[in-house]
Amino acid sequence: MTDSKGRVDTTTSTDEFIKGLWRENPVFVQVLGMCPVLAVTNSGINALAMGLATTFVLVLSNALVSMLRHFIPRQVRIATFILIIATFVTVVDYLIQAISLDLHRALGAFISLIVVNCLILGRAEAFASKNSVGRSVLDGLGMGLGFTFALLCLGCAREILGNGSLFGVALFPAGYQPWIVMILPSGGFFTLALWLLLFNHLKARQQAAATPLPEASP
Repeated sequence: MTDSKGRVDTTTSTDEFIKGLWRENPVFVQVLGMCPVLAVTNSGINALAMGLATTFVLVLSNALVSMLRHFIPRQVRIATFILIIATFVTVVDYLIQAISLDLHRALGAFISLIVVNCLILGRAEAFASKNSVGRSVLDGLGMGLGFTFALLCLGCAREILGNGSLFGVALFPAGYQPWIVMILPSGGFFTLALWLLLFNHLKARQQAAATPLPEASP
């Protein structure tokens, strides 16, 4: 976070945050956490709630793992990471129950399954256990918001086409015929495939624009 002269390295700090939003997006690039991505994105509200819950757990577990990284024995690090993650999942589970029982029922078992989300355990093992608290928090926040963004992309598209609404607000006249398939499991796979296609197309164009053209031979 600081260079050899004690100045804050804002470039590194910004990169730790932004990489999860685009370059290393957990869903569109790393294809992680597919269970909640496909299961709870039948509406924008469910997608947003699951994304924020995952971000909450990711940021706090990254911070605590980083704080304790010098004290956790290597032999039991995975079990310790899971215990830390499970603690914050329990907290967010009770928070969602306190905020809305309907939302808690809609998310169902997928709140508890945040414990085994490979994105969260992967960031704890690959990043937080090797870096400072500040960098780990930025990494967790960036990855969490990137995950939330991906869930919203799927959830909003599926709700608009499958219900004719967005966050519960009707968008079309009463005669609109919703695409029921979009809120079914098969619609999740179809929507994810289209978003992956678009995301990879944009990345390919970006890489092509950044590649210098070869010089013409005389």
